[in-house]
Amino acid sequence: MNINKLALLILVFSALLSNAASAATRIAVLDFELNDITSLPNTPTEQQRTASMVPLLTKALSRIDNYEIIPVDADMQKAANNSFGYLFRFHDLAAQLGRQLGADWIIVSQHSKPSFLFSYLWVYLIDVKKQAAVARYDIELKGNHEKVTQRGIASLTRKIQTTVSSLNEK
Repeated sequence: MNINKLALLILVFSALLSNAASAATRIAVLDFELNDITSLPNTPTEQQRTASMVPLLTKALSRIDNYEIIPVDADMQKAANNSFGYLFRFHDLAAQLGRQLGADWIIVSQHSKPSFLFSYLWVYLIDVKKQAAVARYDIELKGNHEKVTQRGIASLTRKIQTTVSSLNEK
């Protein structure tokens, strides 16, 4: 009888350990803010392009094994973001939003457009527990075609995956 209890205890304990080891990495992705400083700023086309970036990024990240993408309610993000760039600049406050969402990581981004010929994705990967940015990514987008945006998001996804994987191993 005692051997059966011991075997059951070992089985339950090992199941708990395997679940903890395979727990998904939870990532929240905030909407990209458009920082358009061209002579014709914030055109509907550029607003649509910028709005397309979060769905592209979340789709790419969700394809990675063991990543769970946490949906971010637009009203919740708006309430936390007191003004343009607020969460982008104050990583501890972005981390607090991430904690409310139950995320391990939160991604805060801006799409900066200084020219009609190129733009940049400026992205911070924030560790919710540490309440600090652990990486910054700057991706240059040359042109404004859909393929350019897709390639930029693909590059960003690879960089995020590399960083998260290396930090999760520690």
